[in-house]
Amino acid sequence: MLIIAEKPDQGATLAKQFKTKKNQGYIEILPNELFPDGAYVSWAIGHLTELISPEKYKPEWKKWSLDTLPMIPEKFQYEVTKSKYKQFQVVKSLLKKAEVKEIIHAGDAGREGELIVRNIIQLSGSKKPMKRLWISSLTPKSIYEGFQHLLAEQETRPLFHEAYTRACADWTVGMNASRVYSILLKKKGMSDVFSAGRVQTPTLALIVKREKEIEQFISKPFWEVLADFNMEGGKYQGKWQKNQETRIDDQEMAEKIAAFCKGKDAKVTDMVTERKEFLPPLLFNLSALQATANKMYKFPPKKTLDVLQSLYQKGIVSYPRSDSNYVTMGEAETFPDIMDKLSKYADYSPYFPLPQPSILHNKRFVNEKKVTDHYAIIPTEQVTDPARLSDDERKMYDLVVKRLIAAHYDKAIFDYTTITTMVDQRAEFVSKGKQKIQEGWRKVIFNNEKEDEDILLPNVEKEATGKVVKCKVKEGKTQPPKRYTEGQLITLMKTAGKHLDNEQLEKVLMKTEGLGTEATRAGIITMLKDRKYITVQKNQVFATDKGKVLIEAIGDKILASPEMTAKWEQRLREIGEGKASAGTFMEAVKKLSSKIISDAITASNEWDFSQFDTESIQRKSSKRKGSASLGPCKLCDGKIVDKGNFYGCTNYPTTKCTFTVSKKIFNKNITQATLKTLLKLGETDVIEGFEKGDKTFNAALFWDEQSKKVNWKFPKETNVYE
Repeated sequence: MLIIAEKPDQGATLAKQFKTKKNQGYIEILPNELFPDGAYVSWAIGHLTELISPEKYKPEWKKWSLDTLPMIPEKFQYEVTKSKYKQFQVVKSLLKKAEVKEIIHAGDAGREGELIVRNIIQLSGSKKPMKRLWISSLTPKSIYEGFQHLLAEQETRPLFHEAYTRACADWTVGMNASRVYSILLKKKGMSDVFSAGRVQTPTLALIVKREKEIEQFISKPFWEVLADFNMEGGKYQGKWQKNQETRIDDQEMAEKIAAFCKGKDAKVTDMVTERKEFLPPLLFNLSALQATANKMYKFPPKKTLDVLQSLYQKGIVSYPRSDSNYVTMGEAETFPDIMDKLSKYADYSPYFPLPQPSILHNKRFVNEKKVTDHYAIIPTEQVTDPARLSDDERKMYDLVVKRLIAAHYDKAIFDYTTITTMVDQRAEFVSKGKQKIQEGWRKVIFNNEKEDEDILLPNVEKEATGKVVKCKVKEGKTQPPKRYTEGQLITLMKTAGKHLDNEQLEKVLMKTEGLGTEATRAGIITMLKDRKYITVQKNQVFATDKGKVLIEAIGDKILASPEMTAKWEQRLREIGEGKASAGTFMEAVKKLSSKIISDAITASNEWDFSQFDTESIQRKSSKRKGSASLGPCKLCDGKIVDKGNFYGCTNYPTTKCTFTVSKKIFNKNITQATLKTLLKLGETDVIEGFEKGDKTFNAALFWDEQSKKVNWKFPKETNVYE
């Protein structure tokens, strides 16, 4: 018997409860009641195999040329990854042993795990019978029961077809799209590799779209009129409104309204209180946990997955890559015991006793029909004192534990009150208040401290009268849309770009498939960072010029469409469920690849990238980055070169020459061409669109010999910028 796990530490965990003998690359389990003849445990190291590169199908595909596109292999082939060849040989030799009569596939219980282990077996040429270990946690009990109830190999085979089809589709679209855009953009002066793909490109398109909305946003001032009322002893503040709109775009008008209302009589014309009930949040799936950890702790999605994987390896939380928010009755039956153990720890004892001792019959959490390959992410019966974990692990474990505790609490209830006050029978003011009636599950989870503060209004009666005590005008300005955080990006990928509130999310997400899968979304965001399409600063996601150029080039074509990619995910899922044909799907992929190429070639005639800093988009070669001189240094005999985020002097390492010019000044890119002009002529042309706060201005840059600094020169017809 040979058990093949996905990773070394998983292999060790599976073997841990038996008497074993360690060897190089595998563990031998000695005979026991579960394996009377003993067993071998070996493992992959993640993906041991990869789809072969284009030139291994056809030598002419090695050259990056439009003439060789589209590249569509007749049959896709895998090979062993060079760096992991040694471990592949270990598994292959074990598979060939005469005493190994059967294989247990013990990869992660999901699509990728299915593909990783089956690929190894196929490449080794083994035809021995196989069974599948399918478990959702790595506790000794779960492992033992899993080995007792192995699945027949054919039960999970459709998942292999899905993962294999996904990999082949991604290769076909990615290879052809990356080559066509890299070749065409090189003709426009950008000799970099532009990687494009079925999931990464629509995700990047969402980020670039938001970046454009921010860039094109014009902030406008507005004014609001605030009045303080004293109504028969009840004091509160109200905001002037007309037709439900409180903002006034004319300051003079706002001042007139405030002057009119001062000291006037007022009357309460309406008072409405609406009670809202909020059910405890659903249990965590991976996307929701990544979004929450990012919001609370600024964890990038990949970090959340890594920390969660570590807790899973320790056997203290269930399978991390789950897309389900529900558990089965079997899991729910273990909750009272888990809760009892948790109540003994100082971190959780304040939440006990629980208002609901059991959620066994609560369909919001326990619903067999809504459990997919795995149930929600929950703490296992191997309950751990959070104080014994590392700081990051503790935070993650705490999120998972508290979400389950909150499920045993009652709903939270708030009263929302709206008072309408009329001043002098003419000016209408609105006041909104909020009062917590029942804390419920918010005792365990408080999403946002500010959100939970009560804004109490006095209990005034309708028709109550009084006076305006004070009235003032408050100035504000419209704000551009906010950049996405990495957590919001995960949610946006899940909804294929739809902006939904939580209630809508709950209803929609069970019916839709977004961009990528639960297991791949964090990797896609990491890939966009690695390929220099996005940067993340203070948890905000920015599109780089390289990312903007690619999306500008693709335009509104299908490759950048979130809806299209979401439909693909739906079809892939159907393949995994045995309801759709992989062959039919791949035919559509091949046609799409041809269309991507023809679309790109046609569109390239109209491309205009003048608004981007295209000179900085060059492949990092063996030469030192930016080693080409842009001109002589103004402070010494050095040369000015591109140093990444700024331009600086080649003499800095030896003389510490301080000449630097930032690549972005007041939100405006300073291109290499602009800097060359400055160094050559001492002055640039007028540059339009510098931004400071909500103001924009135009100015030339010039070298000031007196201060030995780059300074501003303003056009005569404009006011000098302060």
